[in-house]
Amino acid sequence: MARGKLTTVSQDPVSQDPVSQDPMSQEQLSQDQPFERTHFVEEVGLMFETVGLPRMSGRLFGALLISNPPYQSNRDLAEMLQASKGSISTMTRLLMQIGLIERVSFSGDRRDYFQIKPQAWAHMTKQRMTQITAFRHLAEQGLKLLADEPPKLTSRLQEMYDIHAFLERELPLLDQRWAQEQAQELHHS
Repeated sequence: MARGKLTTVSQDPVSQDPVSQDPMSQEQLSQDQPFERTHFVEEVGLMFETVGLPRMSGRLFGALLISNPPYQSNRDLAEMLQASKGSISTMTRLLMQIGLIERVSFSGDRRDYFQIKPQAWAHMTKQRMTQITAFRHLAEQGLKLLADEPPKLTSRLQEMYDIHAFLERELPLLDQRWAQEQAQELHHS
């Protein structure tokens, strides 16, 4: 199985340990972290579950969103989330496959770490565009199949086609506006 992209990062020259300064990697999230952090991680897990992903993938993603440093090892994530290493391994593979996290390594350290992938949300929007186009094509095929049927029978397919055609036109414009806004912010910083 492919292991995904591996990014090499320089080790912190002060601590000589990439995770020694991280309170979340030293303590279990559910026992030693403030309620707000635990609650946030659980809320992200529930949100992922509502869109059809495993709750644990959302919990893992939530932990990475608020961890300091922003990268964590499988072991650190298992301790934080009180989950098995096997579950963490499965969820990191899933999150890498959908483009939300990436694997990073540090010279002199044999462990792999995981962090939120830069531009993860833009990548997700592009993946969504592919799905939108596929749904529009399916609706189009269905409309051709029912071309001789009355509008009463084709209205469901027509609605499916119309919304996906609309999103197919509009999302690229939003993506362009987002890129322009990010470029402006980068220019002003």
